[in-house]
Amino acid sequence: MNVIERILSDPETCSYLPDREARLEFRLILHVEPAIMDRFLVRGWRRFGFAYFRPACVGCEACVSLRIPVDSFRPSRAQVRARRASSRLRTAFDEPRVDEQRLALFRRWHADRTDRRGWNHQPIDADRYEVEFAAPNPCARELSWWDDEPPGADGPRLVGVGLVDETPSAFSAVYTYFDPEYGSASIGTSTVLALLDLARERGKRHVYLGYRVLGCASSEYKARFRPHELARGWPDLHEPPPVWSAGEPDR
Repeated sequence: MNVIERILSDPETCSYLPDREARLEFRLILHVEPAIMDRFLVRGWRRFGFAYFRPACVGCEACVSLRIPVDSFRPSRAQVRARRASSRLRTAFDEPRVDEQRLALFRRWHADRTDRRGWNHQPIDADRYEVEFAAPNPCARELSWWDDEPPGADGPRLVGVGLVDETPSAFSAVYTYFDPEYGSASIGTSTVLALLDLARERGKRHVYLGYRVLGCASSEYKARFRPHELARGWPDLHEPPPVWSAGEPDR
């Protein structure tokens, strides 16, 4: 593993809790073997493109790593309904790719979030998409969702994409986006459920969902997958991993 650069970001407005400041520690690494990625995940690190990162905020511990034990997970009634809502769609699991379908879908998704949630506009082209979502990586996978009989179209329509890391023991959900017209299909929830099914088939122990942040609506949904485990802290690779403990019971 060759670390190209270590970066500590300047403090900036937190994307989860806008009333706070956030900092991230990054490591730019061109190649990480899946077994090493396992060590990153169990220590609470995440990957985005060539960047491996962890929070480095001063005086704030709102980000808590969350993972789902595959063998003990049981879907809630709402999650069963989500699975049913997406059941007519076809999925494919392969390496990430960049093409006009994915670029157009990402732009529709992000424009919708910008309008409804006040996100900052994020222009994207093929080069940026490849670096952030489809960079060559032995762990990188893509779970795509397709409507094979879309109204008014001649062929299958790409309606959702889940970017995923696969390691020997786990899947890690990196980023999911979908067509706003298919909001009723619950593709976000269904992507996690599909990863849990696939993890069970492949004998993996956990599905990592990144950071749960109380007070952030786009993050709190992760705690609805039960049972789950939580860990605080993001030790380095040479340090022992944090203790993962059972998440809070339903209120």
